[in-house]
Order: sequence, then structure tokens, then C-alpha cells
Amino acid sequence: MSCGDPHETDCSEVLDHLYEFLDREMPAGEADKFKEHFDECSPCLEKYGLEQAVKKLVKRCCGHDDVPTDLRSKVMGRIELIRSGEAVPEQTVMEQAVADQQAARQAQDADVSARATRTAESA
Repeated sequence: MSCGDPHETDCSEVLDHLYEFLDREMPAGEADKFKEHFDECSPCLEKYGLEQAVKKLVKRCCGHDDVPTDLRSKVMGRIELIRSGEAVPEQTVMEQAVADQQAARQAQDADVSARATRTAESA
């Protein structure tokens, strides 16, 4: 997306790094360039406002759910794969996290079952 007007920071760069700006995960100098861009570019400012509203809504509606402890590292790993252009697994991060939890439960259930069998055999 581009508004068609020349800017010091290109619209595509701003939109590519919008969540870094929203999450305050970029250096101050870069953030200042983005703020300046939003002052000049109403389409990007509108997109920023929309994404900010979505982020607040998600936080309000989903902020109380327990998140698997390693989910952040998995999400960041997936982001790095995408940025580097490497092949990305077909499962989403959430699908993989759910599958990992199910596998862990199955392993735990199998362990409990094996112990129960050993106990019954020794009795």
C-alpha cells in the first residue's frame, strides 16, 4: 500500500513494521520516523488506528487466557522464518502448540497406564 506521496519513510516499510511500532519494540529513532510518517500520511495513520483498535480488542477479550509458556518463542521463531524467506511449516503456531500439549498429555497418560500395569502385575 502506498498513498502515492513521497515520504522519508516509505509506506510499505511503515506497514511492514507496524506491529513493532505498536508493541514499542523498535529503537526510538525508528519510532520517531514512524510518528512523523503518520503525521504526513492519513492512509497509514488510518491503518495504524485500525490495528491499534484490534490489538486492544484482542487484549480485552483474550487477555485472561492461559498461554503455553513456550508460545512466544514459537511465534518469534515463525516470524524469523518468514522474514528470512525460509519454508514455514503448514501448521499455525497455535495448532502446533495444541498438538504439543496433546502429545505431552498422551505421553503422561501412557506413563500412568504403564505404572498401573506394573503395579497390577506385581500384586
